[in-house]
Amino acid sequence: MNTPDVLDAIVIGAGFGGLSAALTLAERGASLAIFERLTYPGGCASTFRRRGYRFESGATLFSGFGEGQLFDRWIKRHNLPVRFESMDPLVTLRAPDLNLPISSDRDALTASFCALPGAPAEAIRRFFAYQKRVADALWQLFDDPTLLPPFNPSNLLRHIARSPGYLVLLGAVGRSVGDLLKRFDLQNFLPLRTYLNAVCQITVQASADEAEAPFALAAMDYFFRGTGHIHGGIGQLASALSDAVENLGGQVLMADAVRRISREHDHWLVESRRHTLRARHVIANLLPSALLKLLADPALASPSLHRKQRAVEGGWGAAMLYLGVDRQRIARQEAFHLELVDDPHRPFQEGNHIFCSVSGADERDRAPEGQRVVTVSTHVDMRRYLGASPEERAAYTQSVQDRMRQTLQLRAPELARATLFEMTGSPRTFERFTGRPGGYVGGIPRVKGLHHYRDLGPQQVAKNLYLVGDTAFPGQSTLAVALGGLRTAEHIFKSAR
Repeated sequence: MNTPDVLDAIVIGAGFGGLSAALTLAERGASLAIFERLTYPGGCASTFRRRGYRFESGATLFSGFGEGQLFDRWIKRHNLPVRFESMDPLVTLRAPDLNLPISSDRDALTASFCALPGAPAEAIRRFFAYQKRVADALWQLFDDPTLLPPFNPSNLLRHIARSPGYLVLLGAVGRSVGDLLKRFDLQNFLPLRTYLNAVCQITVQASADEAEAPFALAAMDYFFRGTGHIHGGIGQLASALSDAVENLGGQVLMADAVRRISREHDHWLVESRRHTLRARHVIANLLPSALLKLLADPALASPSLHRKQRAVEGGWGAAMLYLGVDRQRIARQEAFHLELVDDPHRPFQEGNHIFCSVSGADERDRAPEGQRVVTVSTHVDMRRYLGASPEERAAYTQSVQDRMRQTLQLRAPELARATLFEMTGSPRTFERFTGRPGGYVGGIPRVKGLHHYRDLGPQQVAKNLYLVGDTAFPGQSTLAVALGGLRTAEHIFKSAR
């Protein structure tokens, strides 16, 4: 392949933000290269191989595959060899005196809550109707990415036309989900509070009492928006997108970590372990701290990059249990997900709350003969973890993993009894499998406050240097990260014309 002296763009990191940006630019004929330090793409949404198993590194449930949604469009446009499987229920939530299937149909889920003993049915219906109005106002940005920032006269006019639908947001901005529960007199209905704490911790990295309401209420719609399972693991989609970029002429340089980026005249110089390339634009699918370390001159970085770095430092890591289970002892044949809570009155972290994803019985290439794979995860306090000595970290991680096993045994004994193989994971392990410095997961916790609305649109953190990923707008799901990459690429393409 002939490489131009100066590429149109270089993408650092083959997570879904970087892959999306690269594919969007490649579709428009741009010359580009992707650098990825690992031997496989996907970042936090990747599939890795160990000891005869193929495990999900982190994320295990994905949206954006409904008819006409982003991933569905890419699969059809590029004939990607990806098999999406819809599910109902998507997740089953188990807690004391609660075994709640989370349906992919909003009305069915609402009815399930209303049918619970002592449920204030009318208040529940009003809450979910309000949640739907908020989610509808925000999800239209996901369904039609041209509405996302940066704004221009065309999409501003469309937003003005839609403005009556945005009025519902005024009652949610700057408030937590817990504040809204009080508004609907639902603060003491434990099953709903348990569900909301579980959803908020997984999606926006905060409890219901902390979570900024518009982000959390929109995230609750995750289950209703083309969400399901990727046969063989999400790495199937990441690899297919990487191949599509190459088929369009882009270079994908795996196992080639970038070591330094510097400004040289009117372009960027990117130096990796094996290459030195130049480009007019750089798109970094990295944590802010990782990007700052690569900059030869950190003074080039905007204040927003430093703000994001500080915000990430208040976030979470993950402890994991990667399991192989006896296929014959699991009754449900299709892939499924369990969200398990030991004590709903305690924080939803450190093994008290775990998320379990079980591969389908027909995904035979993911485990040795006769087995299926299970990924079990929980949130870990990174300030405590990173502030401890090596010995204290090991003890803390061990205590969290012991609590995970306890919750699994208590709430999903069928999985515990079927376990034949276990590999543990800590934030350090997560860093190794995903390339995330420190092992941070999930981006910036969306605790309530107006500061979340400061940095909307493509995150240009230096001249022609952009940040994408779960720390950049619009958010933290795989779909949101991909949409952020797409809009950043479109902004670069239009600005370069």
